Amino acid sequence: MPEIKKAHEAMDVMRKTGVIHAHLSKDGTPEKVLFSQLPYIEEGNLNSPESIARLKKFGESARNRVDAVVSLGIGGSFLGNKVLFDVQCGSYWNLKTKEERNGYPKVFFSGNNIDPRSTKDLIDYISHAADMAMNHDKKNPHKYTVMLICISKSGGTLDTMSNFMVIYNALKDNPNVEIEIVAVTDPNEKKPTLLKKMAMENNWESFAVPDGIGGRFTIFCEVGLVLAAVTGFDIEAFLEGAKQMDIACQNDDIWQNPAMLNAALKYIAAEKYGRDEEVMMPYGDYLESVSMWYIQLLAESLGKQFDKDDKEVCYGRTPIVALGTRDMHSQTQQHQEGKLNKIVQFIRINEWDNDITIPNAFPEAQKLSDISGVTMGQALEVARQSNADALTSNKRFNALFSMPKLDAFNLGQLLYMLAMSIAYEGELANVDAFNQPGVEAYKRIMGPKLQEVKAQNK
Repeated sequence: MPEIKKAHEAMDVMRKTGVIHAHLSKDGTPEKVLFSQLPYIEEGNLNSPESIARLKKFGESARNRVDAVVSLGIGGSFLGNKVLFDVQCGSYWNLKTKEERNGYPKVFFSGNNIDPRSTKDLIDYISHAADMAMNHDKKNPHKYTVMLICISKSGGTLDTMSNFMVIYNALKDNPNVEIEIVAVTDPNEKKPTLLKKMAMENNWESFAVPDGIGGRFTIFCEVGLVLAAVTGFDIEAFLEGAKQMDIACQNDDIWQNPAMLNAALKYIAAEKYGRDEEVMMPYGDYLESVSMWYIQLLAESLGKQFDKDDKEVCYGRTPIVALGTRDMHSQTQQHQEGKLNKIVQFIRINEWDNDITIPNAFPEAQKLSDISGVTMGQALEVARQSNADALTSNKRFNALFSMPKLDAFNLGQLLYMLAMSIAYEGELANVDAFNQPGVEAYKRIMGPKLQEVKAQNK
């Protein structure tokens, strides 16, 4: 409890000043940590009334005008945006009519890998859609407007910028395509990054990747909210959910502070019981992206070779994505009987919109009749509860995060709680939860190797 109290005091200091003990930026200078400010829409904050109004105006400007948005980003700039897209839009968004999408554009993701096939497939699709819009839309022949949202703080991110250049170059000379570019980058205009300089010179609309917000926390700032705006996602409800969770996490009673309790239990599980793998297993298809987002949050924040005193500790847990019920038929054998080194976490939705009752479509088949008469949501929860009970019966640690509904407010609460849990555990483990020196290591190797390959191609 004394260590937990110290961690809580460190969170209070972070909220008030942005200071985290021993946290340095990648260039070795002190850097503030400002993610706990993001839920508060206030004058002078990163999310201000003016910035939210601008985002909403930006989203409205895309309605009934932009045909397709390509969101180009990697890390949190992809993973966070994908969460917001999945919860708001679902898998079949791009198959809906413009009217069914309430005038908002189709959305595609790129820049999260350097895959020539998928990038060419995207270019081919847009080119075909542009041809159809211009030559086969008899009611409204028009140029196909494509908005490229390029997200990179430096403007030099290999994965994102290579895709951006390939897609832009392939579409810019297509007479049926109208390209708009939006830059989400470092906002400093006095010492602009490459992407910011390009945005200023070409009059591209730009939004901020702010200082003090690591990529894995940017879902709560303009990096994530720009894409949210062009899908009609309720930005204010999302941030209000995060705000209400932050208020709860200011409680110094561990039993009333969900982030503190979550962090303490996981730290004890890891250090005392050797549970060094962490499975995130939501029950709901459109929450799988939450698991993908959480992988980065956990791995980059807590996977550290050295603690704040430069002692080698090699701390952290291996994150694993799972999905209920799908992976009950693949991973659960390992969870249930494999090594005693896992924490399995479930996310459930208490009340589903438009829940569907399973019909007795084949009454002559008794086994099928036995599973009819309940809703799909109820059946999903029975499966989850059965999984949890089985794990518990065999000394397998598991936890449940229960969402009242799948909406913007409750999503904001859940994601912020997970982010704050990571901040607490960083203090308990005495590691810097806000740097990522291991990522910088491969980047230093990658640059020269790329130049070697370029020289061979000449």
